[in-house]
Amino acid sequence: MIEITNVTKRFDREPVLKNLNCKIEKSSIYGLVGANGAGKSTLLRLIMGIYKQEEGTILVDGVESFDNPIIKEKMAFVPDDLFFYPGYSLYDMAGFYQGIYKNFDMEYFKELCSLFKLDINRKVSTFSKGMKRQGALILAISTKAEYLFFDETFDGLDPVIRNLVKKIICESVAKNNTTIILTSHNLRELEDTCDHLGLLYKGGILFESDIDSLKTKMFKIQISLDREFDKEDFSNLEILSFKKKGSVAEIIIRGDKVKTKKDLEKLDPRILDFIPLTLEEVFIYEMEVLGYEFESILR
Repeated sequence: MIEITNVTKRFDREPVLKNLNCKIEKSSIYGLVGANGAGKSTLLRLIMGIYKQEEGTILVDGVESFDNPIIKEKMAFVPDDLFFYPGYSLYDMAGFYQGIYKNFDMEYFKELCSLFKLDINRKVSTFSKGMKRQGALILAISTKAEYLFFDETFDGLDPVIRNLVKKIICESVAKNNTTIILTSHNLRELEDTCDHLGLLYKGGILFESDIDSLKTKMFKIQISLDREFDKEDFSNLEILSFKKKGSVAEIIIRGDKVKTKKDLEKLDPRILDFIPLTLEEVFIYEMEVLGYEFESILR
């Protein structure tokens, strides 16, 4: 488990992270979404022990990761700005990783390279941006580390490769009980992969929740009654948005879907349709409740 408590990190006296709190459970995939410059990369480097926070604590399995080689052996990190040794092939890089991570699986590495159609003997410097990203992801996953951190995970990957990476990431959690943090400025990239999502804004976690709760406790309905009605007719429900056009209203509701349906059926509606929301729509309405514009947060 990763426990982050009241963490503040400054650069040139300017706070990048301020009193940040977050808890990431074992064997989960945590998506960290935020605009460029929101502090996502800084947070990953703090957890890795590359940086040291000025205030607060960061515990990995109950101990500080900074200046702790035992904990660092449990973690692998793919940064946004990739690094490979000059002149190294992918196979050379695998040998380097094997010297650091005792559980590095060379056979699995070769299997993944074959799956992604990457030539392990070719110099990485000749790879395209997307191929370099694939190689870095393969190297990290092959370490069999307990914690994997991927910064801007899907940057430069085409849709087919992106889906393949998502599949392998999920398999790693299922087979090895890996804990994974994915960062992105694009919520849609994380929607179908993560168990939990956190929205990083102005140095803190503005909003976080598990995906299942987000998707099951908020929904859209379209309803029409055989009489005039307005928002007050639904005062027993937690309404996040109410829009009426003609005789049909579109309402965003947070609550128990089964109970809500029973309550609305008592009104004998002419039309009653339940429409699932995308995760992006859920975040938009949640941010509106908090008084923020979702698009401006990720801009």
